[in-house]
Amino acid sequence: MVDKWMIKIPQLTGEWERRAYVYVPDFCREGVDRYPVLYMFDGHNLFYDEDATYGKSWGLLEFLEENEVPLIVAAAECNSFPEDSEFGGRLSEYTPFSFEAKPWGKIKARGKITMDWLTGEFKPYVDANYPTKPDRLHTFIGGSSMGGLMTIYALMRYNKFFSRGAALSPACWFSQDKVFGLIGGARISKTHLYMDMGEKEMDAADRKLYSEVTAALINKGVLVESRVVPKGKHNEASWEKQLPFIMDSLFYGLS
Repeated sequence: MVDKWMIKIPQLTGEWERRAYVYVPDFCREGVDRYPVLYMFDGHNLFYDEDATYGKSWGLLEFLEENEVPLIVAAAECNSFPEDSEFGGRLSEYTPFSFEAKPWGKIKARGKITMDWLTGEFKPYVDANYPTKPDRLHTFIGGSSMGGLMTIYALMRYNKFFSRGAALSPACWFSQDKVFGLIGGARISKTHLYMDMGEKEMDAADRKLYSEVTAALINKGVLVESRVVPKGKHNEASWEKQLPFIMDSLFYGLS
């Protein structure tokens, strides 16, 4: 089942309400009464086509139910204001680094505020109200595009909360020096990361950057599973097809 309700994040978007989602398995596994938790970005794009920005979700509800995945998934909708609004927009909410790029102009970083809310308010709420395994070993984070960048940021800077992650098509193309600085300066415990990019969304520069980010994470000691997805594109339909790989990676060797 998916619980769905309206929340406010005043420190990000004032009194504006957004949707929150928590999926909890309906089935029972023998001897299992508490579950790992995967926190995700862009919650509106995960479960229902009617909520998704472009009318196509990840199909995550069907995948989790059909495969009886023993996992709780918790997520909030992203900021949908224009980037030049007083609250900024999705890019602002999902970037740890301020940057300037066409056609948006200057984007103010609010990624730290987002992560402070997620770890300081949302996670405690989920742990208090759902049958979670709240420890670091069983707490994961994931997202795509800007959410993929935020996943890398979360694993590097909020590592005490998250042991594993999934970064699909991570948007590392801006502030590249800061991305490498983030990875190089991180202090982390044992960390697993699934990361991929679609073949059809990369040019030569993208391939070079992706390989360099992968190498930097490996050199930092992250256990990286990195893929270039054959015919993969930058959209929910493509990311949905990677769900089996994501779940295999998140649960690999997990006790």
